[in-house]
Amino acid sequence: MGTPPGGDSGSSSVDTGTGAYVLADGEELEGGTYTSANDDENTIRAEDEVTATLTDVTVEKTDGSASSSDASSFYGLNSAILALDNSVLYINGGSVTATTEGSNGVFAYDGATIYIEDTEIDVSGGNAGGIEVAGGGTMYATNLDVFATVKAAIRSDRGGGTMVVDGGTYTTSGSSGAPAIYSTADVTVSNATLTAETSEAVVVEGLNSVTINDCDVTGNMDGVYGDESSENIHNVMLYQSMSGDAEVGTSSFTMTGGSLVSNNGDMFYVTNTESVITLTDVDLTLADDTYLILIAGNDGLNGWGTEGSNGGVCEVNFVDQTATGDIMVDSISEMTLSISDGSTYTGAINSDGTAASVLSVTLDDTSTWTLTGDSYVTELSGSTDNIELNGYTLYVDGVAFE
Repeated sequence: MGTPPGGDSGSSSVDTGTGAYVLADGEELEGGTYTSANDDENTIRAEDEVTATLTDVTVEKTDGSASSSDASSFYGLNSAILALDNSVLYINGGSVTATTEGSNGVFAYDGATIYIEDTEIDVSGGNAGGIEVAGGGTMYATNLDVFATVKAAIRSDRGGGTMVVDGGTYTTSGSSGAPAIYSTADVTVSNATLTAETSEAVVVEGLNSVTINDCDVTGNMDGVYGDESSENIHNVMLYQSMSGDAEVGTSSFTMTGGSLVSNNGDMFYVTNTESVITLTDVDLTLADDTYLILIAGNDGLNGWGTEGSNGGVCEVNFVDQTATGDIMVDSISEMTLSISDGSTYTGAINSDGTAASVLSVTLDDTSTWTLTGDSYVTELSGSTDNIELNGYTLYVDGVAFE
């Protein structure tokens, strides 16, 4: 996946740079083209608690680079549009084009709030994503068309914030570190199409969340799946990078309706974090010969905890969900799986006999589990009559279930 969204884990002083056009309080720009050619300079900037509006404005950041990758990721240095200092910015229509190093498209930082709708955003510079919040910024985005090549289309970084996205298309291409969503904040996306052409679809880091409603989500992480010399290939990852960009805590992924497609790699990968995954009526499409869920430690080479003690802990909830595919939980990891509200799960759990640290399965009386291979769990509860062994053996704490 490459480095976390802010790049290196080193610290940097707050540097937001300057603005080629600094908005006045109450100002309304209609039409026109605004450009920036200098290093560390935003094309349009809202600061000092102003409230301003852009309508059908063309914004271009095609010259001038960021002097610090951390400052561009954490504070909006060199972004095409930056709102900070608790300012409020309304953007209606128009377009944003950003092609230079560290030039994110539209960035809300330091308590600022951006309302943006019906805008086209194209970002192709290094270490830059489409729309971003950090440092407690807030963004409400409606019906955007966002394209990014190096970082996420929907992105957050150090200090987090809130992003609420409704409608539109969000596409990344060209980098294995460019998911459709990278969350170190609370991100909610509804009624949208999210596509990562060469990366995993979604990443949630640390004490943060992604909630997806009625969206079509597709990932295609670059790499050779199953190659022991490479990092895990996956579609949705919940983890803790230890870079300082996200507080340690429970990562959360919640999806209701829509579709989730993995063209390469495991559907879900959890490592070095506590987490919750909840799926409700999602159409799941797995890549061939991959896991539905893999919860496991990692080699520590990326700094994601210490090898041997960096497993994952995950609460998985299938609610009115049809799910097919094997689940694997390694010996230093934990999973509690709840299958409820008319859900059907078809698959094997730890079919190779691995004894997970904790592996608990609960079914309610409306749901079923059909085995596709021998399975090994530590605890089993609920309506166990709804388990179809299908000729295989289910071991509960080492004892065959009958």
